Amino acid sequence: MKLEDIYQFFENPPPTYLCQELAVCYILAVLLQGESYGTELIEQLETDYPTYRLSDTVLYSAIKFLEDQRAITGYWKKLEGRGRPRRMYQVSSEWQVQGQDLAFLWQDYINRRRK
Repeated sequence: MKLEDIYQFFENPPPTYLCQELAVCYILAVLLQGESYGTELIEQLETDYPTYRLSDTVLYSAIKFLEDQRAITGYWKKLEGRGRPRRMYQVSSEWQVQGQDLAFLWQDYINRRRK
């Protein structure tokens, strides 16, 4: 390690990977805007929040948690221009209010981190 490496780290920090708690809130924030599928959730995070990443493992464990809680529902859909059908997810009607509460936690977290 060199002294320049320390400065470089702070100028261009490595991405932060979301834990499952943050992933749940992020997923709900996206799905409240409309349906989506796993790969799209990961890509959207990297586009909208370039310093954050979401691993497949954490994503799908968060999705399983949300499905087990009946917060989201999934169904298969063939998308135009895509090969195989995708598993699409949407927030269940019973979870609209609680989903918004958790989505707010995501937004609050991101806003505090940007300061």
